[in-house]
Amino acid sequence: MQRQTDHPRARVVIDSSVYQIYPASFKDSNGDGIGDLKGILSQVDYIQKLPVDIVWLNTIFKSPQIDMGYDISDYYSIHETIGTIDDVDALIQGLHYRGMKLVLDLLVNTTSQTVGEIFVAYPPTIADNVKTPWFVNAASSPSSRYADFYISKKPRYHENGQRHPPNNWASYFGGSAWEYDEPPGRYYSHLFRKRQPDLNCENPRVREELYRIIAFWLDRGADGYRMDVINFISKHPDFPDAPYNKAASKWQNRSEYYLHGRRLHEYWHDIGMIMKEYDRFSVGEMPEVKDQNEILKRVGFDREELNMIFTLELILISWVSVDIDHVPGGKFTRANWTLGDMNRICSKWQTFMYENDGWNRLYLENHDQPRSISRFALSSPEHRVLSAKMLATFLGFQSGTVFVYQGDELGMRNVPWDWTIEKYRDIETLNHWKEIPGTQTSLTEADLEEYALKARDNRRTPMTWDTLPNAGFSTSDPWIPVHEDFHTLNAAMQCRDPESAYHYVSRVLSLRKEFKDIIVIGSFALVYLRHPEVSAYVRRSEDPNDLVVCNFDPRPVQWTVPEDVSDLLREGRVVCSNFSPSCDGLRAGHRLSVAAVQRLISV
Repeated sequence: MQRQTDHPRARVVIDSSVYQIYPASFKDSNGDGIGDLKGILSQVDYIQKLPVDIVWLNTIFKSPQIDMGYDISDYYSIHETIGTIDDVDALIQGLHYRGMKLVLDLLVNTTSQTVGEIFVAYPPTIADNVKTPWFVNAASSPSSRYADFYISKKPRYHENGQRHPPNNWASYFGGSAWEYDEPPGRYYSHLFRKRQPDLNCENPRVREELYRIIAFWLDRGADGYRMDVINFISKHPDFPDAPYNKAASKWQNRSEYYLHGRRLHEYWHDIGMIMKEYDRFSVGEMPEVKDQNEILKRVGFDREELNMIFTLELILISWVSVDIDHVPGGKFTRANWTLGDMNRICSKWQTFMYENDGWNRLYLENHDQPRSISRFALSSPEHRVLSAKMLATFLGFQSGTVFVYQGDELGMRNVPWDWTIEKYRDIETLNHWKEIPGTQTSLTEADLEEYALKARDNRRTPMTWDTLPNAGFSTSDPWIPVHEDFHTLNAAMQCRDPESAYHYVSRVLSLRKEFKDIIVIGSFALVYLRHPEVSAYVRRSEDPNDLVVCNFDPRPVQWTVPEDVSDLLREGRVVCSNFSPSCDGLRAGHRLSVAAVQRLISV
């Protein structure tokens, strides 16, 4: 099969690598303890040398910061601690000068709703002195032009006259997904925090405003968007009650009522047409959707919607990182997963996208997930570098576009196990902690262990640049503590060491370009699905092919060479490995010793 690598929508992503930056935690330039745009610009050369082609910034727009910037109050201004529009322009110029692109984070499902904050619905270049507060006006009067900019419904009343929300949907952050607002005496929808009301995208004027925002930053030189929970923008028009599947709560999760609504393709196609007009890049986050055909509808080259999707099951391994050990008891409930689970989901999407001309987004972690080295490998000092290299191999030799989260290239790990709740900053973790009965000491200890494994703050500790105070991130105390291991794990040390994780990740990204026909667009097949410690797969093209073998175990393992890949070991050359296997004379049935958390790539 020949994939459509010459398709116009494929050109921008076909062999690109993306570096994700969480601005507040990357580099502080002014000593306030919070990372900013000027700090990012100061490290552009470091990013370029990896090498990567695209830089993606988490949200930078003006916000009251109830949910770390994902509650936006003004899409045309930059949050004051992060920088200014001039700083964005300078960053765009600096990246373009080096042949790189900038992708911005965009949230179009919700906005901010906070006292003293307004949502500004105008480009300042059009109306410099006029401010249009959407939510304030929407709540002020049923006759307001903005009254239907948000999803609002009348209350329901029980026989005793008690007021209730329009339905029993649950919020992702706990409690009801509805909040009563008086005036106007109606409930507004918020799938996330109470101060994040859901926009009513059924209203064409809302969509017009959102499309204007998209065009505004593209006109300034941005090269595309990552769109947060973009599949939530079309909801069931009747807002029906969800069936009761959580007996202990009157608020129920029934996400099929808003995961892929009846008008979702229409809205996405409109966005796709804007991106096509500008010839820019788009990736959408699409949580909770695992159906392959639903995903393909969004990313097929002929759909003209989005370039690729974050699905959060495994559009490579991140789907595992969200679902594989999240169980019905909730995210912070202990569960087990196996390497077989990872291999199965990986193979499912690699094969499906190849056979159906779709495209995978490859990542092991992001700003909402813990550090992959702590989650899937071994983060102890003796294994950390090997683990970082092994995971880079497992991810980097699969088909799709690779996303590297800041610090992945160094092997940064989760927060220390002895962190107390006072050190955490994320609203999700703090809300969960408040719900724990104060007398259950054993429960709180267990939850602290789960936070150190899964909490979003694991990903948000400051980048460790060098051995200076605060790891060179800031000259003052950071907004969240720096990991205490920065004296032995930092960018300066690894850039000087040719055997470091940083240089290995750079090698993997370079090999993706050198062997594009195999690694980026070739076919994929697992070699042995059920091996308890080894993940092995073959990538094939017309010529040549490659074999990837990764041992996730802390001990050396014996791997039996299957018949259909023995030629790759016997006749190929090892292009990337951190041990020196002897492949001479190997035949089917022979056993290859793979060292602890190590990997072999033969081409």
